[in-house]
Amino acid sequence: MAVVASAPGKVLMTGGYLILERPNAGLVLSTNARFYAIVKPLHEEVAPDSWAWAWTDVKLTSPQLSRETMYKMSLKDLMLQCVSSSDLSESRNPFVEQAVQYSIAAARATLDETNNDFLHKKLLLGLDITILGCNDFYSYRNYIEARGLPLTPDVLAALPPFTSITFNSEESNGENCKPEVAKTGLGSSAAMTTSVVAALLHYFGVVNLSSLDKDLHQEKDSVDLDLVHIIAQSAHCIAQGKVGSGFDVSSAVYGSQRYVRFSQEVLSSAQVAIEGLPIQEVIHDILKGNWDHERTKFSFPPLMNLLLGEPGAGGSSTPSMVGAVKKWQKSDPEKSLETWRKLSEANLALETQFKILSKLAEENWDAYKSVIISCSMHRSEKWMEQASRPDQEAVVNALLGARDTMLKIRSNMRQMGEAAGIPIEPPSQTQLLDATMNMEGVLLAGVPGAGGFDAIFAVSLGNSTGDITKAWTSLNVLQMLVREDPHGVRLESDNPQARQITSAISSVRIE
Repeated sequence: MAVVASAPGKVLMTGGYLILERPNAGLVLSTNARFYAIVKPLHEEVAPDSWAWAWTDVKLTSPQLSRETMYKMSLKDLMLQCVSSSDLSESRNPFVEQAVQYSIAAARATLDETNNDFLHKKLLLGLDITILGCNDFYSYRNYIEARGLPLTPDVLAALPPFTSITFNSEESNGENCKPEVAKTGLGSSAAMTTSVVAALLHYFGVVNLSSLDKDLHQEKDSVDLDLVHIIAQSAHCIAQGKVGSGFDVSSAVYGSQRYVRFSQEVLSSAQVAIEGLPIQEVIHDILKGNWDHERTKFSFPPLMNLLLGEPGAGGSSTPSMVGAVKKWQKSDPEKSLETWRKLSEANLALETQFKILSKLAEENWDAYKSVIISCSMHRSEKWMEQASRPDQEAVVNALLGARDTMLKIRSNMRQMGEAAGIPIEPPSQTQLLDATMNMEGVLLAGVPGAGGFDAIFAVSLGNSTGDITKAWTSLNVLQMLVREDPHGVRLESDNPQARQITSAISSVRIE
């Protein structure tokens, strides 16, 4: 029986760069853009002589890229050997490869003898893994413009689910080259890795994701989710060749949260494994390590919406931008510390304003709702006029406080970018963000994560989204279909969407 698991993409609203170092926190929002992994046996029956086999088969299918990759996996050390006849470097997916190896190693380390026999039988049947990412993870802006279509969410919504993304590899002369998949910065590799790990661990009986109430992901201390998190973090870090902050994987597992990174030392064993130490010798250290990350439940106050826009001004390289900031920190430690202190204080202040707004909504819903609805139809300078009572003024004061704090965050991020010589909030984005914050019903706007040219985000009030969509279209910004969804990883086997995924796979022909 197939297991279908999914994990969400993310938007880092505050904490860009700072989140790389403890104890700085960041607000990370999970989204309705999800990556799906489908795991099932490759063969119907275990061959009579299979118990003597030293290898088993693994097939990885990526319908959106029209790719199918075959592997032989050693049952002794779990090493994967690609045996596909096509260009090996092009068809391999290191994130899925590491997810497979670390998930099986974790299964062997945690299951008892009886269940390890069950695991061995599952492995002898081979693994058939399919990965699918929602369209939101990929940029279709060039595709839309090339066909003379308007840059609107309606055009994006009209695309078939899991649309092919190989068209991004077509050059102007029509010849194909190595695919360069344009992404939207939602953390596709983290969501993909997490979905594969979750599906495999559930398939092997190591965790039971079907017993998890999606509304309680951050309310209870779930051993199963924690195991998914540890294995996904390990596989993702090894695949990308560095130990990142991990906020993208954490949000993929647990959903929207306030996040403080784990200490890098917890993955020192995994890094040693790259140099030749068998993965099964380091998995115990990883599982028993001191995972000291911190996460606290976070969600927007009621009647607020996350909007994402794609300006189409060209992509940015996050690793090179991070490197430039680190170089600046070393060259000017006094100035950089002062800038980071101001940013940290402003990030915390924005969290505080959101908490105040949530509390006000809880204490006096009618007053809160009336103010949000009124303010959604006006620019910020008119908001105070919408309050006629002290309880309404309290809501407006918190709204204006959040706006002012976001302006401070943006100012400090720009200063850091200028000092480091990188475009964290380049002038074109500043102009666009200022215009957005001057629109009716917009609470705040900024550049997510490390910044650059890739995307902008806005937080709108009430039902003002439609007007913002029209305004962004006039400014040549493609509004994405992404919204905040606080839920993390989940099982999709009893979800109607699982049938849509299966039918989507069936309709795609792998050459």
